[in-house]
Amino acid sequence: MSLSKRFGAFGVAAATLFTAATVMAVGPGAAQATADRGAKPTVVLVHGAFADSGGWSGVTRQLLDDGYPVVAAANPLRGVAHDAAQVKALLQSIDGPIVLVGHSYGGSVISTAATGNPNVKALVYVAGLAPEKGESANELVSMFDGSTLPEALRPVPLLDGNVDLYIDQKLFHKQFGADVPAREAALMAVTQRPIMAAAGDEGAGEPAWRSIPTYHLIAERDVTIPPATQRFVAERANGVIKSVDASHAVFVSQPETTAAFIKRAARETA
Repeated sequence: MSLSKRFGAFGVAAATLFTAATVMAVGPGAAQATADRGAKPTVVLVHGAFADSGGWSGVTRQLLDDGYPVVAAANPLRGVAHDAAQVKALLQSIDGPIVLVGHSYGGSVISTAATGNPNVKALVYVAGLAPEKGESANELVSMFDGSTLPEALRPVPLLDGNVDLYIDQKLFHKQFGADVPAREAALMAVTQRPIMAAAGDEGAGEPAWRSIPTYHLIAERDVTIPPATQRFVAERANGVIKSVDASHAVFVSQPETTAAFIKRAARETA
């Protein structure tokens, strides 16, 4: 049975969450100040479902330590067009070159948000989706076997008739962060943010990966977005590929590796 039929949408696996105390995101103003000094490109990080910008804390520390200005965007998780519009506005507030990074469903968002913005020099997909125009997350994830996400989702009907999707806390660790310490995964499960179910069926906009260089970090032990899907979209975009032995939450379990890959994209597209 397709994910669409299970809950009406992909419900996309996402980045992980930390508590507010771990958030290391830098606001656009701080990033702008650094960019104006003519140094390195601003790295904009976009989380996926069941997450918030604090999930990038480990990666952010690595980037800040190496002098990169960083903005961790707040992804509303309401739908591709809506979310991409929010990120697009944020990108337009940043002067100078940008490396745009998306995890999981965040990949669909950055693919649309970056279109037409000449400042975006590279797109980095971390266990992420890179859809073609009109292609949905559901279509991509169901293209290959391997995702156990449908069984882990718990729907919450909303008063307006929509449905929010959460991952069952008991299944959260195994579902997309199996290589994250259990205590940390438990915190992530408690603090997760939902994605609207309809987001998974929504077709993406004009893809920026047709004109912007792409980099794809493929999580080979991912049971949320099959590695075969990650590889398919990477090869279709003629992107640079790096495979890692990691779960869907690769940027939490391996922040150094993830940050190094983002830095590589920044150097090679400068």
